[in-house]
Amino acid sequence: MRAVLATGINPDDPLAGLSVADYPEPKPTDDWTTVSVKAAALNHHDLWTLRGVGIREDRLPIVLGCDAAGLDEDGNEVIVHGVIGSPGWHGDEALDPGRSLLSERYDGTFADQVAVPRWNLLPKPAALSWAEAACLPTAWLTAYRMLFTASGVQPGGTILVQGASGGVATALIALGRTAGYRIWVTGRSESKRQRALDLGAAAAFEPGARLPERVDAVMETVGEATWPHSLRAVRPGGTVVVSGATTGDAPSAELRRVFFLQLRVVGSTMGTRDELVRLVRFLEQTGVRPIIDQILPLEEARAGFARMAAGDNYGKIVFTV
Repeated sequence: MRAVLATGINPDDPLAGLSVADYPEPKPTDDWTTVSVKAAALNHHDLWTLRGVGIREDRLPIVLGCDAAGLDEDGNEVIVHGVIGSPGWHGDEALDPGRSLLSERYDGTFADQVAVPRWNLLPKPAALSWAEAACLPTAWLTAYRMLFTASGVQPGGTILVQGASGGVATALIALGRTAGYRIWVTGRSESKRQRALDLGAAAAFEPGARLPERVDAVMETVGEATWPHSLRAVRPGGTVVVSGATTGDAPSAELRRVFFLQLRVVGSTMGTRDELVRLVRFLEQTGVRPIIDQILPLEEARAGFARMAAGDNYGKIVFTV
């Protein structure tokens, strides 16, 4: 089968280790099964893998990709939940210390077929296209958990999203606006700020800008570059929800500000299968759909990786198989 592979690690030039090549078909065992992939979405996680973050070189080559929608062995249309839990783990799989994502320990979704535990499959609604469904299990699930599980903010509250154009950011804008939050965003370019407004953000600001008032919670995925602004933007007793650090993970903690203003700093990673089920239902009920920047055939995956690496995408990049 054809697959998009990480064949090498290069922190400075991640695309140097990217290959599209023939690869053995998966052979599932025990409670695992195979899914014939119809669409799979690109995430920053895939670029981090090529940079060597979260993976050792002795695990290469490995098929990239965390997200997919396709057909199970019985021909049913399914969405793949990409969090693989430890055998015997019970409870929130996002808290399982032995969990992994597809493409970390097991081959991922950028291929004709992917092997997954049967428990990780859920029905794809007919209302969602293959490409839309493929966007949900990583970026949109991450946004759902940040907003509805971790933030503690009720609809009507004000949420600041650091960054206006990535998959998680656009999901936060779309989900938050539909659920009744007032969503503010920051963005580096005027065009991306305007697109965030068009998507439903109530206001858009330049990075680090002074806000009209402090917000109830900040959704933080950027890390070191925006951390000082995040702490200054949130109201006393408010929450900073952290699910990423694309610009670095060693900012000044500013502990005096944290304890004096009694801020909550909450980590949030991916989400559970149950949360993914609720996310899918939310989209069915509201008509909200993922924002897709580009759909490419799997053979042209390198172009999609290059677009994401340059920061040129607005929303999700999807590969079709």
